[in-house]
Amino acid sequence: MNEMTQQLIDWVATIAPNRYVQALIVVVVFLVAAKIVNLFITRVIRRFVGRTRGQFDDQLIDIVEQPIFLTVVLVGLSIATKLLALPEAASKVTLALLTTFVVLIWSAFLIRLTRLVLTTISALPDRFRMVQKQTLPLFNNLATIIIVAVALYFIFIAWNINITAWVASAGIIGIAVSFAAKDTLSNLFSGVFILADAPYKIGDFIILDSGERGMVTNIGIRSTRLLTRDDVEITVPNGVMGNAKITNEAGGPYANRRIRVKVGVAYGSDIDQVRAILLDVAENNPAVCKDPEPRVRFRTFGESGLDIELLCWIDEPVLTGRVLDSLNTEVYKRFQAEGIEIPYPKRDVYFHSKQAPAAGGTD
Repeated sequence: MNEMTQQLIDWVATIAPNRYVQALIVVVVFLVAAKIVNLFITRVIRRFVGRTRGQFDDQLIDIVEQPIFLTVVLVGLSIATKLLALPEAASKVTLALLTTFVVLIWSAFLIRLTRLVLTTISALPDRFRMVQKQTLPLFNNLATIIIVAVALYFIFIAWNINITAWVASAGIIGIAVSFAAKDTLSNLFSGVFILADAPYKIGDFIILDSGERGMVTNIGIRSTRLLTRDDVEITVPNGVMGNAKITNEAGGPYANRRIRVKVGVAYGSDIDQVRAILLDVAENNPAVCKDPEPRVRFRTFGESGLDIELLCWIDEPVLTGRVLDSLNTEVYKRFQAEGIEIPYPKRDVYFHSKQAPAAGGTD
């Protein structure tokens, strides 16, 4: 780049001996070059990317067009500054200003580019689980902070400022802030990992190890919100959710859920008749799935009767309480109608009396 700049300076010197005229020629040349590049982007590249289906490349052209034009112009101004042979102090200040403008222009471009990329990625949650609509502001802010920090670093270099003390101060401040906001940072990073790992999603019914059960209504950066069946909203910090044992009733390959109806019948009952009644009750319930079909399992010989389970599937976990109530009610009615006894614990109590001694016994 330096060789090309020197060749350009030598070429301009052969055309015009006056340095002010030389600087003017360089500025005009770079303005024309910037306009040519701008026309090439507008006429050729934009027409080519217009044939694609996605909007990402069109938006990329929109944000890169102006930075390229301004950069070419500023390069021409920096070469013109060297041709003017200004005093050393004025030359350094001018070049530092031009470098600062270039850094600011491309920093703004990078911020817009990262936001465009992250927005595009957030629209593909199946491929990029970590970047979603809920975490998009977080990643945008992190990217902006990094870009601004790098831009400040190059600006300090352009102005020949020693940044060692600044870096040390920033490190101390960062440590202090991390200790002060320990819980907040824990919730923040846990929220990112929850969205990335996806142990649950919005709409799932989950049970916490503390016993709370509800539907996930929001997964934020700081907390997760659950709506219980009593329409009570519970807000749990993500730091707690990240370390808790969570049962996801809507997890697995299918959205439906299997429920269990445990019943007991007295010893001596016709087990085949009991099985037929339970299957008939499940098959005639509209909330029970036909596939997989209901099934009955004879579990064990209980203390007071035979323990049997009716297993059937429902479409979604939210129906669990309602369907269990319907099945239990119908099973009880059918058992009463069919004369099948539902056992309960019974205890036989025997009284033993000790015979009293006869009256007037011997002394």
